[in-house]
Order: sequence, then structure tokens, then C-alpha cells
Amino acid sequence: MSISLILDMAMSGNPDQKAITVDGTSLTYAEFGGLVAGAATVIAKADAKNVVFLGNSGLELPVLLFAAAHAGVPFVPVNYRLATAQLEQLIARTESPLIIADPRYVSELSSFPGVMTTDEFATAARAAAADPLPAAMVDPDDPAIVLFTSGTTSAPKGVILRHSHLLSYVMGTVEYGSAAESDGALISVPPYHIAGMGTILTNVYAGRRMIYLPQFDARAWVELVRREGATSAMVVPTMLDRIVDVLAGEQADVPSLKSLSYGGARMPRPTLEAALRAFPGAGFVNAYGLTETSSTIALLGPDDHRAALESDVPSVQARLGSIGRPVPGIEIQLRSADGIPAASGEQGELWVRGPQVSGEYMGAGSVLDAEGWFPTKDLAYTDDEGFLFIVGRNDDTIIRGGENIAPAEIEDVLVNHPLVRSVVVVGVPDDHWGEAIVAAVVVEPAANPDPEELRTYVRERLRGSRTPDRIVFLDDLPTTATGKILRKKVVADIVEPSAASRT
Repeated sequence: MSISLILDMAMSGNPDQKAITVDGTSLTYAEFGGLVAGAATVIAKADAKNVVFLGNSGLELPVLLFAAAHAGVPFVPVNYRLATAQLEQLIARTESPLIIADPRYVSELSSFPGVMTTDEFATAARAAAADPLPAAMVDPDDPAIVLFTSGTTSAPKGVILRHSHLLSYVMGTVEYGSAAESDGALISVPPYHIAGMGTILTNVYAGRRMIYLPQFDARAWVELVRREGATSAMVVPTMLDRIVDVLAGEQADVPSLKSLSYGGARMPRPTLEAALRAFPGAGFVNAYGLTETSSTIALLGPDDHRAALESDVPSVQARLGSIGRPVPGIEIQLRSADGIPAASGEQGELWVRGPQVSGEYMGAGSVLDAEGWFPTKDLAYTDDEGFLFIVGRNDDTIIRGGENIAPAEIEDVLVNHPLVRSVVVVGVPDDHWGEAIVAAVVVEPAANPDPEELRTYVRERLRGSRTPDRIVFLDDLPTTATGKILRKKVVADIVEPSAASRT
């Protein structure tokens, strides 16, 4: 049993229903399934052991995902934003790949023979659809997808997600055929991210039309929701921030939108509050997950968002910064540095377990412990009602004068200053303290705050040891496409000029 089952069920249950819309053109599930069968035939005849895709989100992405599964080989979407040398290194790690690339990226793959453009592949797939090969026999424990991590804290790792992991995630979190015929999900997340894979599988299983926006633009996003009558959408924090900017304090005129999910990185509270006001008719969902867990493992639902926004109780208000509670089938543990379970309210590393959890890396094997638990490397705590809060990454912890300091604690204070648009707090080497606290701040347009004013703002709200030793101002924070801040680059940009000034 493979993830092909998800498409087979949708085709048999809703053959004439619209499956996908790209640039105003739609395919039914029957038409989409026929194209997938043709694409799988092209893959099978190529005798490839992996299908590598370099391109944007659009029709090619779900076709290739299901076609690779149909042909019995893993699907490997790679980050088209990477430099040529990085792309070559990642692709070289995949065995006997069939490489399919958008024409604009083919020149970056000149070192690989036989690269097919998406146009060439689409032509071949349509021709093969007239006489497709039967589906390959696939074991549930065979690899279905390989996704490379962003490499924000280390070299990218190839995460292996098997068919059984993905089927467990989809069938454990989504009701089959639950979407209404009028439902449509606007998809604009990157194709090489787990959310890009998960949203295909869950929407097809629900029988919901997928509406693709291949190149994200905030104004185009709002217009596409309105034009296509999208009922749901998923964004990453940087996207939502730009959407809020475009709306400029006005409510979005998108009455069809009933659900707005976000995830991929920490959401700044001011951005979330502005979005909740801009989309009063939408139910917000914070979906927390990792590549290694086949997507979402915890959710903060719509009722929790509105209750936190409207509450006068500080502990309830704080839940806007929570990731909610685990989804069905997922167990969590919070462990201290010595492996002892953390009590309610105490920080610990988040470990997760469940049938959707992979924790397996290409060439390195599994990192699950003897009882099947996966270490997320995220620091977290729970409140007295079981709501889970992510504090930050283990690797991000600043050790200043022997005291462990979570950057998120300081960031959550500074981002609420009226002149601060966004902020990241990092530790840099310091001869006296071991590490010094530096806040890299992006200010609101035309703002010019005094660094000492910002330091005082933090000192008045946190302990003195949490006060940044330095404030630096940046035009923008370096991020991945999913909004994760590249802390190593921030540190390098701060440290290198300082080192140069001492020579």
C-alpha cells in the first residue's frame, strides 16, 4: 500500500470533481489521475531509482508526487533557491535520478546528463497516458519522499519519509471525502518543504480542490482567494506578514475564506493579531510539525485563537503563542538535559512518538531511541491545561555568564515595541561573559529608535541578565522561504565586522 491509494480513493469517489486549478485552468480527478498514470509510465521507462524535481509549486508538483509513488520510486523535490554548487551536491546524493526541472533552472544542472524540462516531461506524460503501465508493487515501508532539511544549523540532511509514515499522518488527521464540492485550498508554500507535500496528500484525501499560486505575491494571493473562492489556505509567517502589510489595516474582502493555517517558523504575535483582525471570518490554525514527523504533530485551533485574542486572563492570552495540543496518534515528552521528564511549566526538549514519525536520514539511519522517540531539538513547556509552547532550538540557547537564556524570551518582548517590526536575538563570543546577547532589529518605516531605549524596554520587562548587551539595526532579517531566520548568518554578519575592526 502506497500514497497512490489516496489518489485512487479520490478518483473512485469523485471522478468528475475539480482536483486542481493553476492559472485559471482546472483538471478533474479523473483527468488528473490519467495524467499521473502517464507520468508514472515515463518514470518507469526511464529506469530511475529517484525522481528529482527542481521547480515551483504548480501542476507538475502533485503529478510528480503521485506518479513517483505509482512507479514505485521516491520523490525528491529540491530547493531551486540554492546555489548551483549546493544543488549539485544534493542531487549527487540521490541514486540514479531522473531529473525534471523548470526550463529556467536547467542551466544550473549542466553537470547532470539527461535532464528533462517540465515541458518535455508533460508532453511525454500526456502521450504515455494513452497506454499507461500498471502501478508498481510498493511495500508500505518503502521510501516515498526524500526531503532535504534547510540546513539552518547544520549541513542539509535527507529525511526519508516512507509510505507508512505519510499514510498514518493523512488518515489519522483528515476525514476521507470531508470537503464540500465548493471547497478549494489555496497553496503557495514551497514545493521542497514538508508542508508542500502534506497539503497535497491531505487535500486530495479530503476531496478538496487545490488552487496553486506558483509564485507568492501578497496582493496576488488576496486576489486569487477572492477570484477562485478559496475556502482554506496555508501560509508561512513571512507570507502572512506581507499579506497584512498589503491590507494596510483594512479587513480582507474574502468572504469565502473559512480556514487560514500557518506554520514553518515562529509567528510574531503582532503579525498574528493583525491577521486575526484582517480575517475575522476565518478560523486560524497553527500547525506545528517537522520534516521528520511527516508534517503536523500539534495544532492550535480556531476557537483557541479567538479565545486567546478576546480574553483578559494573561494565561489564556499567552496561548496565541502556543502550538496547541498533539494531533491524534502523537505522544509527546519533555525531557531535561539529563533525560528526566520535565514538570508542567518547566522547559525541556520536546520528544515525539507515533506512526507518522520517521526520524530517519539518508546515509545515516534512524535517530529514534530504543522506544521509538524522536528528539525534535526544540525546547518547550506546557501550561496547566496542556497547551504546548516552543521556546526555541536547543542550538539557539545563549549561555551568558553560565546562565542559559532562550532568545525567544527576549524576542517576544522586543517585537511588541511600537517601533520594532521584527527581531532576532543571538549570542556572539565574548571574552568576559562567554557569550554576549545581541538583538538584531528591523524597525518600522521611518522609525529611528535609540538603542538604549530598546535595552531599557527589555530591562523593565525581564530580568537584567536578559537585557541585550548590544542592539544592531538591519534592513531585513535573512530567512529561508518558510520564514525560518538564518541565525548563523546573523551571527556571522555581526561577528565578522567586529573582528575586522580589531585588526
